Amino acid sequence: MVFGDRAADELGKSRKADDTPRDVASRLRTGGLIPAVRGISFEVGVGELFVVMGLSGSGKSTVIRCLSRLLEPSAGQVYIDGEDITQSSHKRLVDMRREKMGMVFQHFGLFPHMTVADNVAYPLKVQGKSKQERQRRAAEIIELVGLAGRETAYPRELSGGQRQRVGIARSLAVNPEIWFLDEPFSALDPLIRRQLQDEFLRLQAELQKSIVFITHDIAEALKLADRIAIMRDGEIVQIGTPADIVLNPADDYVAEFAREVPRARVMTVSDLVEPLDSRVPDTRAPALPMDISLEEALMRCLAAEECRLMPVTNGSGDVVGQLSAGGLARGLGSAWSVE
Repeated sequence: MVFGDRAADELGKSRKADDTPRDVASRLRTGGLIPAVRGISFEVGVGELFVVMGLSGSGKSTVIRCLSRLLEPSAGQVYIDGEDITQSSHKRLVDMRREKMGMVFQHFGLFPHMTVADNVAYPLKVQGKSKQERQRRAAEIIELVGLAGRETAYPRELSGGQRQRVGIARSLAVNPEIWFLDEPFSALDPLIRRQLQDEFLRLQAELQKSIVFITHDIAEALKLADRIAIMRDGEIVQIGTPADIVLNPADDYVAEFAREVPRARVMTVSDLVEPLDSRVPDTRAPALPMDISLEEALMRCLAAEECRLMPVTNGSGDVVGQLSAGGLARGLGSAWSVE
């Protein structure tokens, strides 16, 4: 995404066979253009919560606006279910936004003269749904986001957290397959923000949307994400799971983001599991499911009669590996070790 007069033309002229995105960006800047995003490529799976994070000015909000074509990309493609929407007609794009996409932004954008119920039902009105269907769906979504009983209130009568819930409910009214959220909680007080993050995770567990979520907060990213893309100066520096970002940062920039994050917050037993060998776990040692956190594993170890060598099980309860107490201690970053 390049900003400036004749950006697309200049972008095409400036390309050479061996160019890197940074080479192209340098020449574009020399010509007075602003290369906001370059060399970006990623996929988001069905039901995945994909977080894009970076400092202010890194290009993350530009990316999400290109995905929905609120900004027209200067070059490249955006595929949704195999369809390149950069080639879609205006009518097709409008239909996709109405039926397939949900969008939530930092600023709530509620209609001040409409009640909560009317704000939530508005996208359905645009779709031409009947009044009865709009009311039914609005009531269902309002309850889902925890605002039952506030249907007749106006935005001015709601707290910041409640207004953001209305914005989330409105975006869900059409039951979108894809959800774009651009720093939806960043304007809220820390306590309300944490509460809405918990509510958001509850909604995602129930609805299983494909989500691109923008944030500048590493704690929020680690709490919410299935995978995280870290951006710097318009480029993606690293894509990985929360554990990848914290344990295996691609460079000093990523490492600085994750420097204060306790490893136990993002690591699970699966990150430490060792292959089965000739050692036999003690029958008094607790079995550790692969998906539990290291903190939970530590609690089970401390409560057990024996935990020098613990079997690790998969979702079916089959033993797939082992974990020593020493390995668990090292994973937790603890100073103590067990022989």
